[in-house]
Amino acid sequence: MRKLLFLLMMCCLFSCKETDKDRINRLVSEWSGKEIVFPNDMEFTSLGNDTNYLFKNEYTVMTYVDSIGCTGCKLKLPQWKELINELDSIGNTSVLFFLYPKNEKELTYLLKRDRFTHPVCIDETDSFNKLNHFPSDMMFQTFLLDKENKVVAIGNPIQNPKVKELYLQIIMGDKAPQKTARMQTTVVCPIAMLDMGEFDWRQEQTGSFELTNTGNHPLVIIDAVTSCGCTSVVYDKAPLPPGKSTELKVRYKADHPEHFNKTISVHCNAEASPVKLSIKGNAR
Repeated sequence: MRKLLFLLMMCCLFSCKETDKDRINRLVSEWSGKEIVFPNDMEFTSLGNDTNYLFKNEYTVMTYVDSIGCTGCKLKLPQWKELINELDSIGNTSVLFFLYPKNEKELTYLLKRDRFTHPVCIDETDSFNKLNHFPSDMMFQTFLLDKENKVVAIGNPIQNPKVKELYLQIIMGDKAPQKTARMQTTVVCPIAMLDMGEFDWRQEQTGSFELTNTGNHPLVIIDAVTSCGCTSVVYDKAPLPPGKSTELKVRYKADHPEHFNKTISVHCNAEASPVKLSIKGNAR
């Protein structure tokens, strides 16, 4: 019964097509209750310095980052720092990072750039993944584990605020804040794609999107999730009355020259949530 309830809850967390829901069903069913096996020779470092990290706790949030694609896009270290601080205030949860970098120098640069002091395990041989065979989809390479290292929930709380909400509900139990139902509204964004053109990759670029509440209830933006750590969004968290507009300010800072096309998912109490926006350009 518990496994079935967990499966139904997870299916509700992702806005997706029917075929994607089938895939989520399979992943959740496969990983629910599965024990994660840890290597015997784990070594943790903090900004390049070895450290002893004791992670035995009531719960553990464990994330694995593979070597495919943009490492900076996957890590999102500033968002993880915020979540770690929130979990530290609760006090019963450890956070484990296992990183399999394609370029260790780039990884070290990213950790230092974002002043990420939380211990990480740099797994050069990908031994952790070889023991467990994690899903290839980065959205499902993060797990909430119990004290026996068995999977209680699956999903990336940095990429999906509803997954974060589920994690906190499990971790906090009866102490979790009661979820208040929000009346749904409708939202319009006249321009959903922002072309930043061609520019020197060392120059930070900024832009904005305008969202208008076209419904009958206040619009509440819960989170704005970017597909890359090089993109950040600032927005007003106050409820937006019907008929009013608000501005989402976007900042893009390239790590290297690239043609880019980045997405922004705006999670809110609108029927179309998450609202999909994007920026593109050529950082030469």
